[in-house]
Amino acid sequence: MKQQDIDDLRQLIDFLKTHQVAEFDLDRGDLKIRLKFHEQPGAVPSNLGDLARLLSAAPAAAPAAHAAAPAGSAPAPAADADAGLHIVKSPIVGTFYSSPSPGSAPFVSAGDRVEKGQVICIVEAMKLMNEIEADATGEVVKCLAANGQPVEFGQPLFSIRPA
Repeated sequence: MKQQDIDDLRQLIDFLKTHQVAEFDLDRGDLKIRLKFHEQPGAVPSNLGDLARLLSAAPAAAPAAHAAAPAGSAPAPAADADAGLHIVKSPIVGTFYSSPSPGSAPFVSAGDRVEKGQVICIVEAMKLMNEIEADATGEVVKCLAANGQPVEFGQPLFSIRPA
């Protein structure tokens, strides 16, 4: 590896740590990089949508600038209202659906109370509709995935305030 590549990689790692990205994969020809960070207590993992937003907001002065975060842009601390939320994550890769069929009401919406084991969404994988159940009882605070959009394994789908 050239010194510039090593410097770019260091900047990328710093950027990912700053924005609390838990995993990152890069595959460009014969260059394959997989970074996985240990979750820190209280850290909220960023999803791919957050990473895309952060990268598009980064200055585009030089190719390496996409990997570096601006010096004074530390992320704001999480609000106390978000502390203690349980995150329901996708158990598989597939397409997220919030309702049982097009045009019907979603399984759950923000503010709804859910019970452990209750179906809260569907993730379609290889033409199979997999019902995803709540793994905690409480109130749905936010749906973190968009209807009809692809989701990754481990991607946050819902935040629930445990009861």
